[in-house]
Amino acid sequence: MPFLETNRLEERIAMLGDYDTGSFRVSQLCREYAVSRPTFYTWLERRAAGEADWFVDRSHAPHGCPHRTPEAVCAAVLEVKRRFPRFGPKKVRARLAREQPQRAWPAASTVGDILKRAGLVEARAGRRRRPVELQRLDVAAAQPNEEWACDFKGWFRTLDGRRCDPLTVTDTHTRYLLEVRIAEPTAEGVRPVFEQLFADHGLPGSIRCDNGPPFGSVAAGGLSRLSVWWLKLGIEPHAIRPASPQDNGRHERMHRTLKADTADPPATSLAEQQARFDVFRAYYNAERPHEGIGQAAPADLWTPSARPRPKAPIEPWYDADHQVRRVRTNGEIKWRGDFVFISEVLTGEPLGLIEQEDGAHLVRFFNVPLGVIDRRGQFRRFAPRRHRLRYAPEPQTQQNL
Repeated sequence: MPFLETNRLEERIAMLGDYDTGSFRVSQLCREYAVSRPTFYTWLERRAAGEADWFVDRSHAPHGCPHRTPEAVCAAVLEVKRRFPRFGPKKVRARLAREQPQRAWPAASTVGDILKRAGLVEARAGRRRRPVELQRLDVAAAQPNEEWACDFKGWFRTLDGRRCDPLTVTDTHTRYLLEVRIAEPTAEGVRPVFEQLFADHGLPGSIRCDNGPPFGSVAAGGLSRLSVWWLKLGIEPHAIRPASPQDNGRHERMHRTLKADTADPPATSLAEQQARFDVFRAYYNAERPHEGIGQAAPADLWTPSARPRPKAPIEPWYDADHQVRRVRTNGEIKWRGDFVFISEVLTGEPLGLIEQEDGAHLVRFFNVPLGVIDRRGQFRRFAPRRHRLRYAPEPQTQQNL
C-alpha cells in the first residue's frame, strides 16, 4: 500500500473534519496534528466566519510601515527626474536638497529605488575599471582661476553637413564651464575666444591643454603662437602627456555630458548647435550638481579672477648672468658670429642664454627651457614641459554619471 501524501492545506481540512465528528477532544487533535491550541482555534474561527479559503495561508506582511517613504516625497523625486532625465539618484537628491533645503530627503539609495520602481532607471553594462596603481590623480587646483583647462571636443558635422569644432574652457577647481564656442582649431580661430574670456573674467594662473596645435607644437619647448601669447600675459601653459586624456580627466568627463545633451543627434546648423551649447553652459553651471564638489553647482563656487589682463604684454626678464638674443623673422638668433635656428613661433621675442658646466648654453623663453646650444653651435630642442603629476589611488566608488 503506497504512503499517503498530504500538504498543510489538506491537513487543516482533515483536522477540523475530525473535530466535526465529535469523537475527539481539542487536546487530542492538537497532539495528532502537532499544532498548538491557539492555532487550532484560529483555523476554527476562520471557518466559522464563512471564509471560502479559510485553510489558505495569509500574508505575514505588516499592515503598515512607519518607515515607508511618503508619497509626496516619491512624487517630488519623480518630478525632478522628469525635469532632468539625465540625473542619477545622487544628483536628483542634491537637486531636491538645493530647492527645498528645509526638508529631510531620503538617501540616494532610496531615491534610486523610487526611480527603479517607476521604470526611470536604465540598466547599464558594467565597465571594467583600471587597476588602482595605474590610475592617475592630478595635482588639483586649490582655488578658482588657479588653473583653467581647455580642449577641442571631437569634431562632428551638423545635419547640413557643416563641420563643428567646439572649443571648451573650464575652471579646474570649481568645474565652472567658462565657454563652449564653435571655432576653427587654429591659433587665429582660438585667440579671439580667449581674448573675450580674459576681458570678461580676468586671467587664470595657468591653462592646462594638450600638446597638439593650436595649444602646443613640435617646436622648441613645445610652444605655439598661442602659448607664447599666454606666457606674455603671465599665464603658464600646462601641457599634459602625449596621448593621455586622463591627465585632463575632469574636462574630458564634461565632454561626455556635453555630447549627450547637445550633439546626440547634432543640430541642423552651426547656429542652432551654438544655441544648444549656450543653453547647456547655463544649465551645467547653475543647475547640474557635481559629485566632485560635494553636489554643489559650479556657479556656487566660482568667482571671476582678480587678475586683470595687462594693458601691454609682459616682456621676458633675465638675470644678469644670461646673454639675451632676439629671434629673427626666420626663427634664428645670431650666436658667436653664426646663426642658429630656434623656432619661428618666437619671432621677435628675446631669449635668455646661460652657460652650463660643460660649456653648452641653455636657451630660455621666460622660465620655459627651449633647448641647449652645444659647444659646436648646434641647437638641441627640448620637448614640451609636462604639468606635474603624481600617482595616487582614486576612491573605489563608481561616480554618478
